[in-house]
Amino acid sequence: MSLVTTLPGADGRTRPGRQSWLPSLLATLRLWRRRSRERAQLASFSLRELHDIGLSNADAMQEASKPFWRP
Repeated sequence: MSLVTTLPGADGRTRPGRQSWLPSLLATLRLWRRRSRERAQLASFSLRELHDIGLSNADAMQEASKPFWRP
C-alpha cells in the first residue's frame, strides 16, 4: 500500500492526493529539529572548541541565535 494516493482531476487526469505532502512535511520537521539541536550545541561550545572548528564566539552566537526555520 502506498502513502501517495491519486485522485482524478477536473480534466480526468490523475493528480497526487492529500497524503503526498506528508513525506515533505516530515522531512521539514526533521530538518528543523536538527537545526535546533545543532544550534543549541554550538551555543554551548567553549572558546577552545570554537577555535578548533574555526569559528569565533561572535560567529557561533550569530548562528545559534537564528530561529530553527531559518537556514
